[in-house]
This record gives sequence, C-alpha cells and structure tokens, in this order.
Amino acid sequence: MPDPTTKPPSPRPRRRRRLCGLCLGTALLALLVSALVHVVAPPPRPAPASASALFSVFIDGGSTGTRAHVFATGRDGRPDLARSTVMRVSPGLSSFAADPARAGESLKPLIDFARDEIGGAGGAAGEAEVRLMATAGLRLLEERAQEAILASCRDVLRASGFRFEDAWAKVIPGSDEGIYAWVAANYALGRLGGDPNKTVGIIELGGASAQLTFVSDEVLPPELSYNYTFGERTYTLYTNSFLNFGQNAAQDSFHEMLRSRGSSKNGTLADPCAPRGYSHNEEVMVRMSGASRSTLENQYVDNGTGNFTECISSSLLLLQKGKEKCQYQHCHLGSTFVPELRGYFLATENFYFTSKFFGLKKSSSLSDFMFAGEQFCNQDLSTLRKKYPNRSDEHFSRYCFSMAYIVALLHDSLGVPLDDKRIEYSNQVGDIQVEWALGAFITLTQNTSLKPLHTAAESTHSNRPLFALLGMFLLCGVLFVSRWRKPKTKIIYDLEKGRYIITRIS
Repeated sequence: MPDPTTKPPSPRPRRRRRLCGLCLGTALLALLVSALVHVVAPPPRPAPASASALFSVFIDGGSTGTRAHVFATGRDGRPDLARSTVMRVSPGLSSFAADPARAGESLKPLIDFARDEIGGAGGAAGEAEVRLMATAGLRLLEERAQEAILASCRDVLRASGFRFEDAWAKVIPGSDEGIYAWVAANYALGRLGGDPNKTVGIIELGGASAQLTFVSDEVLPPELSYNYTFGERTYTLYTNSFLNFGQNAAQDSFHEMLRSRGSSKNGTLADPCAPRGYSHNEEVMVRMSGASRSTLENQYVDNGTGNFTECISSSLLLLQKGKEKCQYQHCHLGSTFVPELRGYFLATENFYFTSKFFGLKKSSSLSDFMFAGEQFCNQDLSTLRKKYPNRSDEHFSRYCFSMAYIVALLHDSLGVPLDDKRIEYSNQVGDIQVEWALGAFITLTQNTSLKPLHTAAESTHSNRPLFALLGMFLLCGVLFVSRWRKPKTKIIYDLEKGRYIITRIS
C-alpha cells in the first residue's frame, strides 16, 4: 500500500519555464525601447513651408514670347499654386531660326529668375527639374531649324544647375497643349477627378494656333480623341490644335488672301478689318530656298475701309479654306472634324485680351462682341486715336480683325448662338492663372512621385503603430504561453477511493 505522504516524481519542465521567462523579458524590453523612442525623439514640429516644398520649372516656348513658370509641390504631393511665379521674355524662340545660338541665350534671364525664386523660397536649384516645351511657333519651322534651336537651348539648360535631361526640351504636339490647358482649367475649378459632364471645355486663341479640348460622348476619330486619367476617373476628350489659326497667323493669312483674290489696286490693299484712314506700308518677304536670308518680293500699302460685316465674311472664308478636302461627315473648320460643342467653355488668351480691350464682361455673349466690333471698326482712325490715346494704329487694326475673327470662329464656324452665354472669356479661375504649363505640371505631378523624402525623425514616428503592434503581439504571446504551460498542482492520496488525486493550486 502506497505511503500517502509520498508524492510520485513530478519534475517541472525547465525548458518551458525558460521559454516563458525569455518571452516575458523580450516583451518588457520591446515596450521599454518603444517608450524610450517616444521620450528621446518627440514628434517633430511642422517644418516651414519652404523646407517642405519641391520646385519645378516649366518653360513655355510660345510663338511671341517665352515664359518660365516656377511651380511648387507641397509636402502632401499636391501643387502649391499660391507660390507659383512666372516671367516672360520676348521674342519667341522661333524668331531665332536664322541664328539658333541666340535662342539659348534668350533663356538665361529666365533661368536666373527661376534660380532666384527657388533660392528665395528656401529651395535648392539642384533638386528642381527644368523642362522646355515649345509650341506652335517652333511647330511652324522646318525640323532642321527646330533641332538647331532646341540644341542651343539644351546647352544652356544643362549648365543651369537644375536637374535636366535632353529629352525634357522638345516641341510638344498641339493636342498636348490643348489637353494641358483643359487640365489646368478643370483643376482650378475643382472638377478634375469628378463627373465628366460637369467639366468645362477649353478654347485657346494663341498667336500661331488655336486649341479646342472638351469631353464629348460622340464617336470621335481616333486621331482626335484622347483618354485622360486622373485618379480613378478617365475622361474621353476631343482635342485638336489648328495650326495657323492663331490670331497673329490668321491675320497674316488674311492679308495674303486679300492680295491673292485681287483686293489690291496699284499696290494698295483695301482692308475691311482696319479703320478708315488707316494706312500701313507692308513688305512681302520671300525666303530663298536653302538659305536663311529673305528677299523683298513686293510692297503694298494697307488702307483701311472700316467695314466690320465684310471683315467677318472675309475671316469666315479664311476659316473655311480647305473644306473641300473634308474626309469626315462634316467639317466646321477647314477640313477638320469638330463635334458639337456641349456644356460650358472657358475661352483664354486672345479671346480674353480682346474682350478686355473692349471692356466686355467675362460672361458676354457673341451679340455683345458683334455690337462692340461694329462700333469700333466702323469708326475712322482720328476718332479712335482720340478715344484711345495710348494705343498705336496697329492696335486698332489688330483688335478690329480679332473681334471679327472671334465671331466668325465661334458663331459662323463652331455654331455657338449669338445669345449663348456658356462661354466665359478669362485667363484665370479665381486667383489661378489658367495656362497649359500648369496642366503639364499637374499631369507630371500625378504620374511621378514628387513627395519629399522623410527625415529620420519622421520615419521613426511614422513607425509608432509598428512599435505598438509589436508590443501588443509580444504581450499576447506571453499571456498565451502562461495559459498554455502546465499549471502548479499538488497530489494527495484518497483513502476512500484508494488512488492518487491531482488538484490545481490557484
């Protein structure tokens, strides 16, 4: 009979005891390290705006001038438009076709401006990208002349101290220019990323070309459609650039048309788009084939007749030129397809400058343009000089043509009713200047990571959840092991049942 005071051998599992001690010690150490990190490295204070911004320089090589746009990106990766700055120099890059080396030299004041702006804001030029995007002025030149000008510009940009790659200096297609302008307008309105039907279209009237971009639900020719994705939203855009349909190029073409259709007598041109009494000597230069110099072909005297109605009719002939070559179901501008204009539009550049000269409201109708144009163009030169003493005679001719050209373009060609007020004539939305360079910057921002690198302190504090999770994991592990290990027990002998009984010690 067993001795009731004797317990059978019950050795404690020492290995499990050591494991429990190791887990508990590790958990306590992890929690201690986490606490020390929080004490020694307190949360960083918000950095000054200048220290948290990244900068980009976009150079817009336009037909009449070159602009350097300095854009900033905030710590959250979004454009900080309040800090945007711009500088313009003239003439445009295309004017250096005969002396390409001067094209690069013309960029130096813009580079100095951008460097000063970035340095003054606490940034570093070496961290900022610089890109050159040339538009219609260079598109009108031969490829050899384009490359010579771009090569000169690349030499200057490489030595600028900014981040630069040769591929970042280029001539962009007109469709890109139109899309970027559409992006800028809708970003400024807060509609980019939202319902496509609530976006606004963009109509630009530049010096050498005009751009038209808007959301369309019509079946579009592949060469005129573009899918633009912003965030999780994709927009189907009609986009087209009309080369030589810009205001300055169109007026030059208009004078050529007057000469070609016999509107001259004894070297005198009868110009319905210039006020009565206006006279201007005009030289027609012809560039010799294979040479950079030009020779005088003929000389004309441009005499104004001041007939606004005839000016519109003549402008419409210019806009419909080539319509016989239309390969689509219908063509509104020359031989080019344009779908029906739906929704609201923002008309920029020379649309805005012309409306501003005539004192029209942003939401004016084309009837207002018609009335102002008739009142202006049908007056004689002496009256206009008295009314606008700070303007030159060339301004009077340009604005008379521009007013008629706008009516012929929007109403007679694109079908905008005269009393329609869906178009706003403005270069800005609120305090934001709507320029295609802004749209290019926004597009680049969403396609590449421009967020600044975190500092060591920021990285440490960004890992606070990780420390907490690790501590909780280890603590739970210890509790689990403590419940899983064999509990303390005692063994007694039951005399009635004649056997040992094991009981848990609480």
